[in-house]
Amino acid sequence: MSQIVDANGSGRLLSQNDVHYVSGSPGSGKSHLAQAIGQAAIQQGYRVLYRETHTLLDELAEASIDGTRKQHIESLVTVPLLIIDDLGMRKLSLTAAEELLEIIMRRYERASTMITSNRPVDDWGKLLGDSAAVTAMLDRLLHHGHVLKCGPRSWRTKSALPPQQAAG
Repeated sequence: MSQIVDANGSGRLLSQNDVHYVSGSPGSGKSHLAQAIGQAAIQQGYRVLYRETHTLLDELAEASIDGTRKQHIESLVTVPLLIIDDLGMRKLSLTAAEELLEIIMRRYERASTMITSNRPVDDWGKLLGDSAAVTAMLDRLLHHGHVLKCGPRSWRTKSALPPQQAAG
């Protein structure tokens, strides 16, 4: 994790158009880490877009309805750092895999992307309902990707436990 933060401190995270997949159980700090890296990038002068997965897909669906999908996709694929948070926290639309694949394909080796999820990548085909699209998406995500594992326990429940139980 310190390598990612160090890399972001120097701007390397964004200049190399990397992908970062942050996994872990709920409450393990995935979103907090992604937001901190996004904030550091903003402080370095980079544009960052942070969206929870369901919000990103809802906005894309609305853009399709109102005729601004092309412009919306363009804004998603050109921002230097796109953070897609909480993949798998909510049920997604039937087209979610195809929509995410389009975004990932168009960003691949062109811009940095960070995805957080409490689901292992082995579950993504079932989660998104399109194994072929998920396989293509993971191929691009993991090719130059960095996988960060947070956890194993929730910071929220750990801090609620008495000191001797929290240490274990």
